[in-house]
Amino acid sequence: MHFSRKSLGIPYAVFLLVFVVLPLLVLVFYAFTNGQGQFTISNFTGFFTDPNTLGTLFYSLLLAAVTTAVCLTLAYPTAYILGTSKLKSRSVIVMLFVLPMWINFSLRITALKEILTILEGNLAMYPFLNAVIGMTYDFLPFMILPLYTTISRLDGALTEAAMDLGADRTRTFLEVVLPLSLPGILSGVSMVFLPAMTNYVVLDMLYNSTYIMGSLIGSYFSAYDWHGGSMISLILLALICIFTLLTGGSEETARGGALL
Repeated sequence: MHFSRKSLGIPYAVFLLVFVVLPLLVLVFYAFTNGQGQFTISNFTGFFTDPNTLGTLFYSLLLAAVTTAVCLTLAYPTAYILGTSKLKSRSVIVMLFVLPMWINFSLRITALKEILTILEGNLAMYPFLNAVIGMTYDFLPFMILPLYTTISRLDGALTEAAMDLGADRTRTFLEVVLPLSLPGILSGVSMVFLPAMTNYVVLDMLYNSTYIMGSLIGSYFSAYDWHGGSMISLILLALICIFTLLTGGSEETARGGALL
C-alpha cells in the first residue's frame, strides 16, 4: 500500500469534520428553523428588533473594548521595558506574569472577589468596574506576552539610526518602535477582546447580574430555546470572524503571539 505524507492529515481531517464542521451545521440548522423544523429567519430578525438582545450586544462590546484598552495601557509599558532591557533575568520576570495562568481560574477570581469585597463592601455597587477589573486580571498576560515577543525582536539598529538622524526619544518611539510593534498590539487585542465578549464566568463570580453575549446564549439553551441560542451564537461567530480578519489576518500579526 502506497503511503504519503498527506495520509498523516487524515486523522486531523476526520477530527475537524466530526467536532467542528458537523456541530456547526447543526448550529446553522437550528438557527434558521423553528420548532417544527421549518425554515425561518424570525430568529435572526428577532435578535435585531429586541432591545434586550441589542443592549446585551452593545454592553458586551463596551465591556470588551474597555477591558482591552485597560490591558493595553498596562501591558505596553511593561512589555516595552522588559523587551528593551538588558537584564539577564528578564525571562524570569516574564515567567512571573505567566505564573497566574497556571493557577485555576476559579481560584484566582475567588481571591480577587475577596479583595474587592474588602475594598468596596458591596460588589453590586460597581458592577461594570468590577467586571473590567476581573477581566483585566484574567486576560492581562495574553496582552503582555505578544507585545513582549514583538518588542524583544525589534532591531535596535533602527532606533539608533533614527536618533542619529536627529529624532528624539519620543519621536523615535512614535515613528519607529510603535509602528513596528503593531503586530504584537493587534495580536494582543484579538486575544483579549474576543474572550472578554463572552466570558460571563467573571461576571457571575463577581455577582454582576448584567448579561453579556456568553451568558445570553447560555440562558437561551438553559430554557431549551435552541433556535434562538443558535442564532445568537452564529451572530457572535460572525462578529468574531470579522474582528479576527481585521486584526489578525496577516502572518506578521500571527507571529506577535508566538510566545503563547
